[in-house]
Amino acid sequence: MKTIAIIGASLAGLRSAQALRQQGFDGRIVVVGDEVHLPYDRPPLSKDFLLGKVEAVPLADQEDLDAVNAEWRLGVKATGLLSTQEVALSDGTTLAADGLVIATGGLPRTIPGTHVLRTLDDAVKLREAFGSAQHIGVIGAGFIGAEIASSARALGKDVTVVEALPTPLTRVLGAQMGSACGHLHGDHGSTLITGVNVDSVNVDGGINHGINLADGRVVNADVVVAGIGTRPATDWLAGGPVNIDNGVRCDAGGVTNVKNIVAVGDVANCAGHRAEHWTSATEQAQVATRNLLAGETVATHTAGGYVWSDQYGVRIQFIGRATNDVRIEDGSVEDRKFVATYRDGENPDDIVGIVAMSNARLFTRLRRNLK
Repeated sequence: MKTIAIIGASLAGLRSAQALRQQGFDGRIVVVGDEVHLPYDRPPLSKDFLLGKVEAVPLADQEDLDAVNAEWRLGVKATGLLSTQEVALSDGTTLAADGLVIATGGLPRTIPGTHVLRTLDDAVKLREAFGSAQHIGVIGAGFIGAEIASSARALGKDVTVVEALPTPLTRVLGAQMGSACGHLHGDHGSTLITGVNVDSVNVDGGINHGINLADGRVVNADVVVAGIGTRPATDWLAGGPVNIDNGVRCDAGGVTNVKNIVAVGDVANCAGHRAEHWTSATEQAQVATRNLLAGETVATHTAGGYVWSDQYGVRIQFIGRATNDVRIEDGSVEDRKFVATYRDGENPDDIVGIVAMSNARLFTRLRRNLK
């Protein structure tokens, strides 16, 4: 291969470019990104960036960028895959490449009248909106919604979080541990409303100002943020040669049905599983680029599912998968400092998942025993 194009200039795209160089590829690398910014770290956006403690945190310094020696085409979107070796771009040009890495990530699901937080530009707009607002509404009590709520409380705002499920984070952590995370809101003065859908949002004043709930209640809010998940950014691939189904369909090595095209990060549906985690993007990049250079699947990635979240001064860590057999190994849920393990239903001695609040040391030790 002489030219490899990477579509997506965030974490997964950068790590793919770095992995290609580390594995000895000395050809041309072109990285296409729809944002005008060089790669930056997204996790701080919902925390220290909103609090005004940091600005954009680069994922690579100039020395790192020089080592990658890539052509950066920023502020340009991929609009179509014309063939297995040619990409159409939003500036009217096309990009030819022998190999292609799809790393376009996800797009936030939206509700009219709300802010979202996915990009640096989103974070800038939200931080500005927080400045003059007093009542903040957050729709969705997942990790991103909870982090935004935590930041808003730290800024002295009145915060209400609305979650459609009866218990936050049930799909990730299960009901018991999701409930433990949900209690953090009340501990720190935020209001959590669960088990109700949102009918509409109106932040333009007048009647029913704020979040209109399906049960008729109205949540007063000057600014509303939707943290209701993402969908894979695959619209530009529709009708092209690569199979898409809840992301780009690929095997456990990130290889698609087209051997010279791989996928990594949030957009990749690897062997039926799409992992929207920081660590997964990094790990998948190493494996997928190796397979791209080999021309076949010579390595696979096992999804560990590690995720962390900082909320109200508490660090939550999770890895593996949640089950109904949850055991507190240390500390107590009431103290908001504990480690719990999830056990396999057929083999109760096997630890298949771990969750911790403010107990990184034991979490790290126990994860060595994860099955």
